[in-house]
Amino acid sequence: MNARPGLPAILAGAMAAMCGGTLAGAETFAPDFEAAPHDYYLGTPTDRFTGLMAALGTPKVPLDRGSELAFLRSLLGALGIPVSSQLLVFSNTSLQLSLIGPSNPRALYFSDDLYLGYVPGGRIEVASVDSQRGAVFHIFDIPRGDAPLRIERARRCMNCHANEDAGHVPGLVIRSVAPGPDGGSLDTFRPGRSGHDVPLSERLGGWYVTGSQGHEAHWGNRMGRLAAGELSATPLVPGQRFAWDRYPVATSDFLAHLIHEHQVGFVNRMVRAQYLLRSYRHSDGGVPTPSHAAAIDAEARGIVRYLLFADEVPLPAGGIAGDPVFRREFGANRRMVDGESLKDLDLKTRLFRNRCSYMVHTPLFAGMGPELKRRLQAGLGEALGPGGAGGFGHIPDDEKARIRKILRGTMDDLPAGW
Repeated sequence: MNARPGLPAILAGAMAAMCGGTLAGAETFAPDFEAAPHDYYLGTPTDRFTGLMAALGTPKVPLDRGSELAFLRSLLGALGIPVSSQLLVFSNTSLQLSLIGPSNPRALYFSDDLYLGYVPGGRIEVASVDSQRGAVFHIFDIPRGDAPLRIERARRCMNCHANEDAGHVPGLVIRSVAPGPDGGSLDTFRPGRSGHDVPLSERLGGWYVTGSQGHEAHWGNRMGRLAAGELSATPLVPGQRFAWDRYPVATSDFLAHLIHEHQVGFVNRMVRAQYLLRSYRHSDGGVPTPSHAAAIDAEARGIVRYLLFADEVPLPAGGIAGDPVFRREFGANRRMVDGESLKDLDLKTRLFRNRCSYMVHTPLFAGMGPELKRRLQAGLGEALGPGGAGGFGHIPDDEKARIRKILRGTMDDLPAGW
């Protein structure tokens, strides 16, 4: 069984990272998210999907029951999730693992604040993000005939979505594995790490990828095999072992994978910081001790670095193109100031022209506690000042000026004089 050209270098880099670190933070942090002060399951979440559930499938928000694909398309439309965001994963790394494999990959679709999973012949999974609780999960069958739509809160999801891969708080997970012939995991890359700072050589194991031809220094489209203690891999061409017509579109676009990775890294860092701050306030009687305040400050500095792409992994030499439909639909809701937005793509050496995450415009960022928001706004203000102080010299002054102008024009809660 022959490996692709260049694979030994990929394997070496990935195997060296098998003992990778955790999310940014000064200490190991694993709160009991079900107990006080977090009380994850108490009360009604405020995420967007929870607010829409009662109307789904009613005359107010009708859903097409003509077929699985018709239902999926209508559901994605009702939730405002672009079909072009489709990502296909064939590793057995989700709740419906018995249905998933190279011949029946699971599809994932996402918007700025919603994530939907679909397995042909299986159930629909939805992850949304509550600004205080973190990720909230639901699962349901595709209804047949006149059967009612029955959506249930998926507690079993927390077995994976509150472990080390999400920083031990309710978050999102992107696993990258060396997949065996049936989709099972032979080994795992970069445990506990997510975001645009993860090297490409450690990403996409167990996923199908389209649009990355010529930029294949990743583990996508590969099947691993262990023999005599040695890990090798062979190509797995998207569409070769399954029929594209079982899915709404024939893509699992490289750019969509990169954007999804960025979003997951943002969500997990933000949720972790919220839980950390709440835990310290609870243990310290409302006012964090100096050492705990310093830990929160460090967490906020890490988020500011992430928001400003300080540690972004460069794109492959020559840049990438991205599926044109996804590019258009991704930018459809951009917030413009004098023709500029945080969703404007670069794709030559980096993802975005203006390197401040558009995720600052999501409900997760808007709904964070005032103590954390104050720290992040102050950190952004300092980092976006002229010059390279504070480790942000990667952004030239003209780009900083554009970013400040966009933020001033699109965020109404910035401090006076920001």
